[in-house]
Amino acid sequence: MAELAAAVDESLIGLGEDVIKVSNQTYTAYRRIQNYACLVPPKKAKLLVNLKADPAKVDLVPSFARDVTGLGHHGTGDLELTLQTERDLERAADYFRQSYALA
Repeated sequence: MAELAAAVDESLIGLGEDVIKVSNQTYTAYRRIQNYACLVPPKKAKLLVNLKADPAKVDLVPSFARDVTGLGHHGTGDLELTLQTERDLERAADYFRQSYALA
């Protein structure tokens, strides 16, 4: 999971030269003018990324992308991605770009 977290970090920072990374106890935020993604510290078998994307405008894939609107969660955004493999990271790239564009 540490390798996957490092790859997600690299991917989120690589979206633009204006990205700022800010860490606190519960998550690491990635921002331009405002936060566009938050990476929750890795669990044993999964990594959670909250994105500032409208869940109603994206494909919600069971066990990969879910709408957390109205649910208590750490970080910014109402779209939560669950990443477990490098393949999941590849699938998440479009979601990352959409969220970055909204910030």
